[in-house]
Amino acid sequence: MSTVAQGANLGSIDGVELQCPRCGRSLEPSLQVPGFICNLCNFPLLLRDGIWRALPEERAAYFSQFIHDYEMIRAAEGRGSHTADYYLGLPYKDASGRNSTQWKIRARTFDYMSKHLLPKLPDKARVLDIGAGNGWMSYRLSWLGFRAIAVDLLVNDQDGLGAATHYQSRLPDLFPRVQAESSKLPFTSGQFDAVIFNASFHYAESYTTTLYEAMRCLKDGGMVIIADTPWYSSRASGERMLAERRISFLQRFGTPSDSITSLEYLTDTQLIELEQAFGIRWEQHIPFYGVRWAMRPIRARLRGRREPARFRIYTARKVA
Repeated sequence: MSTVAQGANLGSIDGVELQCPRCGRSLEPSLQVPGFICNLCNFPLLLRDGIWRALPEERAAYFSQFIHDYEMIRAAEGRGSHTADYYLGLPYKDASGRNSTQWKIRARTFDYMSKHLLPKLPDKARVLDIGAGNGWMSYRLSWLGFRAIAVDLLVNDQDGLGAATHYQSRLPDLFPRVQAESSKLPFTSGQFDAVIFNASFHYAESYTTTLYEAMRCLKDGGMVIIADTPWYSSRASGERMLAERRISFLQRFGTPSDSITSLEYLTDTQLIELEQAFGIRWEQHIPFYGVRWAMRPIRARLRGRREPARFRIYTARKVA
């Protein structure tokens, strides 16, 4: 269980100071309930079932259809398990056998990060894992000696933050888990050495707003890492993918799963626009995902099909 500090009359979780996700004011310890309160707008940040709830009621209502659809689709795809072995094996083993190809991608991405990117962080770096899902990334980061905080909208015990209890027996202290949206993070500025978007950046409704929040939370010189977000060489390819996916989801699950306008993919044009907006410079990293994966674009062209998504890792440092 994460520890709660109450120094200097400010709310904090494991030494990370909190701010109201609604109005941005610092939070103070509540005298009535376990948690914190905003004295300006009265937002309560409470601990329920081991998860800090930093999603205001109006934002929970806004995301309710998305969360419903997403949880239903993920369950139908075979995400999650009732046994700890499934979670402890991720990303290297998919004990369900239903999403093994995707987990092989995640494993190779994480291996690349562990070898080439994470060693560039300070010892015991504080890392914000946005879009953490069941928390496997935060678990692996904790094993490597980093201080992780997992953030996600989902809190269910199969595919959301609730599933992270399976890691508790393997860690001295389970990393803190926070329900929040990426564009309204409940942390005061300049506290993290790295922010990782683990196959999650493409769920943003605005890349500019989401990246602003990540950069705000970083220390000067801190690193943002965008991993496993689909990349296309043109917007047209990305839009074709979205159209195909909506039809497929409607046929398979009864919903197009488009209740919020997630951007869903990256292009070089979008990346350049973010560079210009934030005064940063992206470094592109391309892990090797195997010969079959590398041949996908060639096979698609020969068969007259749409360009397939490709995965890269993008990193940038916060400019002081």
